[in-house]
Amino acid sequence: MKRVEELINELQDMMNDAKSVPLTGGKSLVDTELVLDILDEIQDSLPSEIRQAKNIVADRSQIIAEAKKESEGIIRAAEERKQQLVNQHEIVRAAQAQAVEIMNDTKAKTNEMRKAAAEFVEEIMKKTDDALTSQITELRKTRQNIKMTQKTQ
Repeated sequence: MKRVEELINELQDMMNDAKSVPLTGGKSLVDTELVLDILDEIQDSLPSEIRQAKNIVADRSQIIAEAKKESEGIIRAAEERKQQLVNQHEIVRAAQAQAVEIMNDTKAKTNEMRKAAAEFVEEIMKKTDDALTSQITELRKTRQNIKMTQKTQ
């Protein structure tokens, strides 16, 4: 591409240095053969320059395609990691909910057991009280009978 630019600059210089032909309205006289030679060189140089440009564009496209593919892989990996974290969070949340449920069940069962134990103790104490009261009453009757038997003697 540099060669083509040099040749175009050479043509421009030639046109700028060309002598104006009087009475032609600003037209200039140039060496046609030299201009044609320069144009031939430009034509010969263009295909290789165009190939180089196409290669550069192709390389650019390939680099962009590879970068896009790599970025898609990074995005996919990030999404997978995000999903893993979400799943872990869900597992932790479920475990915490289950722990709360177990604690609530344990508290409820503990309260039921305390209530049942208190009722049991109350029942035992009532039976013991009733039995003692009955025995005391029996003891008093027996004492009374003994006293009555002693008075009659």
